[in-house]
Amino acid sequence: MVHFLHPGLSPRTIVSPDARKDILGCLVVQEEASPYSLVNICLNVLVANLEKLCSERSDGTLCLPEHWSFPQELADRFVGMMTWQGKLTDRTASIFQSNRMKLKLVNIQKAKISTAAFVKAFCHHKLIELDATAVHTDLSIPDILSGLCSNSWIQGNLRRLILDSTSIPRDSRLLFFGQLTGLRVLSVFNVCFHSEDLAHVSQLPKLESLDISNTLVTNISALLTCKDRLRSLTMHYLKCLTMTKPQILAVIRELKCLLHLDISDHRQLRSDLAFHLLQQKDILPNIESLDISGGSYITDGAVELFIQQRPAMQFVGLLATDAGYSDFFAAKEGLRVAGGANISQISEALSCYRNRSCFVKEALYRLFTETFSTQVTMPAILKLVAVGMRNHPLDLPVQFTASACALNLTRQGLARGMPVRLLSEVTCLLFQALKTFPHYQQLQKNCLLSLTNSRILVDVPFNRFDAAKFVMRWLCKHESPKMQAMAVSITSILALQLSPEQTAQLKEEVFMAVKELLAIVKQKTAENLDDVTLLFTLKALWNLTEQSPAACRHFIENQGLAIFIQVLETFSETAIQSKVLGLLYATIQKWPSSSCKMTALVTYRSFKAFFPLLGNFSQPEVQLWALWAMYHVCSKNPSKYCKMLVEEEGLQLLCDIREHSEADPQAQQIAASIVDDFKMHFMNYQRPSLC
Repeated sequence: MVHFLHPGLSPRTIVSPDARKDILGCLVVQEEASPYSLVNICLNVLVANLEKLCSERSDGTLCLPEHWSFPQELADRFVGMMTWQGKLTDRTASIFQSNRMKLKLVNIQKAKISTAAFVKAFCHHKLIELDATAVHTDLSIPDILSGLCSNSWIQGNLRRLILDSTSIPRDSRLLFFGQLTGLRVLSVFNVCFHSEDLAHVSQLPKLESLDISNTLVTNISALLTCKDRLRSLTMHYLKCLTMTKPQILAVIRELKCLLHLDISDHRQLRSDLAFHLLQQKDILPNIESLDISGGSYITDGAVELFIQQRPAMQFVGLLATDAGYSDFFAAKEGLRVAGGANISQISEALSCYRNRSCFVKEALYRLFTETFSTQVTMPAILKLVAVGMRNHPLDLPVQFTASACALNLTRQGLARGMPVRLLSEVTCLLFQALKTFPHYQQLQKNCLLSLTNSRILVDVPFNRFDAAKFVMRWLCKHESPKMQAMAVSITSILALQLSPEQTAQLKEEVFMAVKELLAIVKQKTAENLDDVTLLFTLKALWNLTEQSPAACRHFIENQGLAIFIQVLETFSETAIQSKVLGLLYATIQKWPSSSCKMTALVTYRSFKAFFPLLGNFSQPEVQLWALWAMYHVCSKNPSKYCKMLVEEEGLQLLCDIREHSEADPQAQQIAASIVDDFKMHFMNYQRPSLC
């Protein structure tokens, strides 16, 4: 655990994947380690400062400056970025009302905008694609269709329309897609879409790709209307079908132009449609992609025979089936397999099923098993885990299993090969899961375990305030000794990374943590057990009380002084004594010398807390401890602490001690040593001559 927590014991350099063995991993490292593009940086600044840059109309909506003009591609990206950041609202969407913003590819996923705002902002543009996945219920599918059809250009030229998980009012019946005569791609996954709606959609003259997954369709016979033009059909989890299997297969048999067919299903339904499909010899002659994940009674032999009879096949989905385990699937050149037999298949599954929680959790479970003892860094896989977490924030099985996979992929030295930005995203997603599921203990344990990784804890940007609050509360749960030891270790490091203002905000947590930490010290002292947990506990108390009067008060109120005196009387080890203030008369005089065996480096935010101690000539022990502490850190990190000593005007105090007639001789000697030994460093930061 010490190796795990101390950054000094593990190299900081990124160990890149071997490009010959892991092309995707190398690409992810390159992408994540590269700076953001200038375009994205500029657009992010615009989104963040939109309120300042825009004027306000009389109705409260925003308007861009008159002289501003956006190229079409930039405008499309601007919409997408506002949507991604949750900034697309009725107030902000109005900036797209003018013709100075020319849009073609619009993404408004999960946006909370009204029908009126949607029509005004987007329906006058020459749109060729619209993704309105899971938009707020204020904007329903009938309203979207009505708005789009109000523009005659859109009617004939809109090619792609995604309406997944978008609402339909209860009093609505037929959905009128008929005017969108240019539509080639339509997706109504998880929508109240009926067989009658399918009949109308099938008449669209250019329709090539259709997704009717998880809808209320009971009969797919209407697809025969577009059998000569339909290239892609996805009907995953079509749970309301009332047709017999021979009837369904008879329809599919007529769809001779199909290149992609998805009849994957939830495993719990035990559907055997795919089993019967595989037995057909005169079906889907041109198929390139077949997804039968979740199907029952699927065997390697049946799938192999089906693929061999259709040489154009490039993809097969076999996750949550009993197939995909034979050598055929690894040896078949040019065939991608989404399954659970190995890392390659699992990676494909996480990629192509990223929006289906049932398959994401299945793939993550397989991934956890495959990576339980892995020694290989897999940044591309970790990125797919992050995508699954981000896409399904409210799904507990996904979040829990993903957190366990993230641990497998970053434990010990594996994190060294992961880009910091990717580790930051995963860590932030873990804490978001904690907030969503605050009472799920195993998820909390996984998050705590992730923070024991020194690269994450020291190098990676994340909300350390939230992390400290979580860890200090965990510390007080009286968990197993192992979990308690980890919480103590993490607290000792996070406490140092908090500003005094942040520590003050954690008033309740600090109070509980100080009390618990002192209880641990008291127990270890009673047991005469000088283990690593005791050292980290003393370090945590030191860091929590530094520049924090409230924490110091908690320390005293909980008999901290008496406990620390007992520690000094019980343990003679220098490392322990140094963390218990170091007030040791004869011993302290040896510390600045070559006989000092202490190698651990404490860190300070400021020397200002030492200055009152330096002026205490009536208690030389206090002066000695403060002087030793300053000498020690200056010797270990002179560039940082010599500069700090000069900037905070502490150098003059050392000179005063050296010359003071009432100063202890040992104190004078140490003060002189600091001034003389680091004279060259001080001169770098101070032009006047040294005292």
